[in-house]
Parts: sequence; C-alpha cells; structure tokens
Amino acid sequence: MSMLKKTELPLQNLMLVERNHLSDERGFFARLFCANDLKIAGWTKPIQQINFSKTKYKGSIRGMHFQNDPFAEMKMVTCLHGSVFDVAIDLRPDSETFLHWHGEILSLDNKRSLIIPEGFAHGFQALDDDCELLYFHSEPYDQLSEGGILFNDKKIDIAWPIEITEVSKRDTSHKPLNSSFKGVICK
Repeated sequence: MSMLKKTELPLQNLMLVERNHLSDERGFFARLFCANDLKIAGWTKPIQQINFSKTKYKGSIRGMHFQNDPFAEMKMVTCLHGSVFDVAIDLRPDSETFLHWHGEILSLDNKRSLIIPEGFAHGFQALDDDCELLYFHSEPYDQLSEGGILFNDKKIDIAWPIEITEVSKRDTSHKPLNSSFKGVICK
C-alpha cells in the first residue's frame, strides 16, 4: 500500500507528494521516504545527501539555488515545523516552461512535500517563525557547481506571499538574468 499521493504540477516533472498519516490518540506515523512509492513521482536516484534547515524569522527568504552538471540534483523538500511558501523555477532551456516558477505551501499539517527535478532552482519564504525543513538530494553539494537566481529577479517575478524580512548576502548577490543566461543543461 502506497503511503503517498502524487500530483503533477504546472511545471513539467515538478511533483507534489502528500503523505498518508496513520493517526490515533497517541499521534501519527508517516513515511518520509520510500523508493518504491517515490518512483511513481519520478524519484529514480539514490539519496546522496540529507540536509536540515531552521529559519528563525517569518518573511525570510532562502534561495533561489541550483547546481549545474555534473552535480545537477533532484530535491525532495519537506517542512517539519511551521509553514513555508516553497518555490521552484524551471531552468531547463528545452522545457516549455523555461523560466516559469511555481510555489506551494508546505507544512507538517498539510503533509506535503515538493519533488524538484534536476535543472530547477529552489527556494522558499518562511510563513512562520522557526520553520524547519528537511531536504533529500540526489547529488552531494559541490561548491563549484552551485548557481543562483536573484529571489526578486524581474524576469521571473515570483509573487512572494508576505513581506520580505530577511535575505542573506549570498542570496542578494546573484545578478539579474540577462540574455547570456542559457539555463541549466542536465544530462
């Protein structure tokens, strides 16, 4: 029996998965990762890295990050505490949705995770104080392969749902997209 329900989203290969929680008076049980269940949602690679983040302040933004080949990665993002507006941008130049973005609210209560394919940038805005996220990655982090899109790039025009309160120097240092940006090629 699958513990996950998948929903295809407007950007090609971007998937929303919802967990079935088994609940009783003690609380609940939920499966975070099962290779067999996630295969139907397009997750086909081994997990190479698991990251955890805590974002202290409501309105803070982290992102928009990606890795180039040979470290282009799939991510599965799950919110364990609080809620976030989680965003993916399609950076695949051959995609019909190149430079389009999609956002979903993730929280423990709504039992949702976002599966982000290779060739996408990812980031989020904290909708509560003290948000905690868990990330599964198909590739390890590689500093020489990392890239970023400016969180408020006019060409992408992400509609962040609440006032922006905090953004790191790293995330504000990304240059706006111009005609020289060719996207992320994934093999």
